[in-house]
Amino acid sequence: MKGDIVLTHDVEVIEMTNVGDGPIGDKGASWNISAKHNRASKRPTDWIDGFRRAEEAPPHKSRHGGYQPTIPPKAPAAGYDLNAASAKTANTALARELKGRHLQMIAFGGAIGTGLFVASGASLAKGGPTSLLLAYMLIGAMQYCTMQSLGELCVVFPIAGSFSAFSTRFLDPSWGFAMGWNYCLQWLFVLPLEIISAAYTISYWNDHISKAIFVAIFLAIIVIINLLGVKAYGEAEFIFSIVKVVAVMGFIMLAIVINIGGEPTTGYIGGKYWSHPGAFNNGFKGFCSVLVTSSAAFGGTELIGLAAAETANPRKSLPTAIKQVFWRITLFYVVSLMLVGLLVPSDEPRLLDGKSSADASASPFVIAIESAGTTILPSIMNGIILIAVISVGNSSVYGSSRTLLALAQQSHAPQIFAYIDKQGRPIMAILLASCIGLLAFLADLKAHDTIFDWLLSISALSMLFTWGSVSLCHIRFRRAWAHASNTLEQLPFRSNVGVAGSWFALIGYTLVLASQIWIAISPLEMGSADSTKPTTTDRVQTFFLGAMALVIVLVFYVGHKIWYRTGIIRVDEMDIKTGRRYFRVHIATEQEREERDRWPIWKKVYRLLC
Repeated sequence: MKGDIVLTHDVEVIEMTNVGDGPIGDKGASWNISAKHNRASKRPTDWIDGFRRAEEAPPHKSRHGGYQPTIPPKAPAAGYDLNAASAKTANTALARELKGRHLQMIAFGGAIGTGLFVASGASLAKGGPTSLLLAYMLIGAMQYCTMQSLGELCVVFPIAGSFSAFSTRFLDPSWGFAMGWNYCLQWLFVLPLEIISAAYTISYWNDHISKAIFVAIFLAIIVIINLLGVKAYGEAEFIFSIVKVVAVMGFIMLAIVINIGGEPTTGYIGGKYWSHPGAFNNGFKGFCSVLVTSSAAFGGTELIGLAAAETANPRKSLPTAIKQVFWRITLFYVVSLMLVGLLVPSDEPRLLDGKSSADASASPFVIAIESAGTTILPSIMNGIILIAVISVGNSSVYGSSRTLLALAQQSHAPQIFAYIDKQGRPIMAILLASCIGLLAFLADLKAHDTIFDWLLSISALSMLFTWGSVSLCHIRFRRAWAHASNTLEQLPFRSNVGVAGSWFALIGYTLVLASQIWIAISPLEMGSADSTKPTTTDRVQTFFLGAMALVIVLVFYVGHKIWYRTGIIRVDEMDIKTGRRYFRVHIATEQEREERDRWPIWKKVYRLLC
């Protein structure tokens, strides 16, 4: 066992940096070592007791001897207290009740909704089938690299807030403030949008029922699931994801049959729609417009990073869940959309006739099935879209509440939102997200389209900023890790694509952002030749609808920078100790390395990807 390190017990080791004044803080870093604690005494005694504030973590034994209480960090007289922010997110009272199966299904099918099932239709019309396929493959490759980077960071630091907290710690507190609020606002306004989408989905069967009735029903379902705790959220997403996975697999098999057998009136289809009306629409600008739309469709994959702080065993569950992202990209996006491009011509008028972002009549999946002459299957597919929309709404409450909690713990938001009850729920943050969902009752107003176009503009680019920040955080973390004389073998999970993958993703997201700004300045005209040309006012409005997130990020970043006078964190100043967790670790022996070297190529590729 020469050269090996073995921890013989399941313990948790967290190194805390100097987080405050006083005799303990003056001694420098301290090691907190604890075994699994019996939480039975902390469980609420009744339903009402469960809403009371969670107790503080028990005192830990210091390396200097004796059990000493943790001294709360004190805010400095001026400036931003980065050490206090890191300590609070590392010592969260969130319940760790998510299991490996929950994370795997969240990574595989969680938050997949109208972006794939409906919005892909407009992308097909704008760019054509080849642009659609290439755009999703390109964004999928960036997304795979980003999730590998996020997995490495979250296994080492399973802390509250995940990527927003990483931006604060490894980049700049002001950038972490901007990224946290950017991500939080995105999910806050996605909730009413998805509830309205669910209400409009019902109109596929009956267009005369008041949408407010279904808004109330869907909002109540989503709020109840999240109030039941993180385990209920995990179970709900587990079921929703299974339904979506089965539906997509069924569609893939049906699409192959339809393509080979042909439509009732035309016969064998094959690849004729790639020849006429053509594989590309609107040239390079059409491709860029599809890039922007496809980015939104991938949103939600990063939620497993937030779930790391509520996972029973992050080191075991997170790497397994991260590997599901490859299959998510391959099955849900690449294969299914390739078949959609074979079955639905890009000049199909129904692709652009949707009344809302969730109008199933504009879904290329529904159109493909309807073209085959079936009667019941389009309704089934519409039901799948309804479940997907509710799933995204459920994820939006989870994502916004956990991000808002982390913002409050980092002193980036009012402290009331740092409230965690005895059941491990950020109850005040959940209530705020639920209240924002009441905006969905505007569904019956005639002006709701204009209102929610502006709300949707807030989240149009937010994902690009989030994913780009994750990639940059990983690059900076690796530099700090090497600066501290640590080896890659000490990481409990390593990104398969390494720093090179993070650079690829970061550069790619930057180019996609530039293309979105170009499309916002010079939008793609899809109208007829004799249609009225847009006025200057229309162009200005179109620009802000497409680039509002950019404005929000800049305002938040510059405002925080001016107020706190923060600076970019230098490599030698980065905190890679607070919240760092060590589990049962065994450094690979030479024999194990030699065994991996003897693997056949197919196995090496398989283990690299999934």
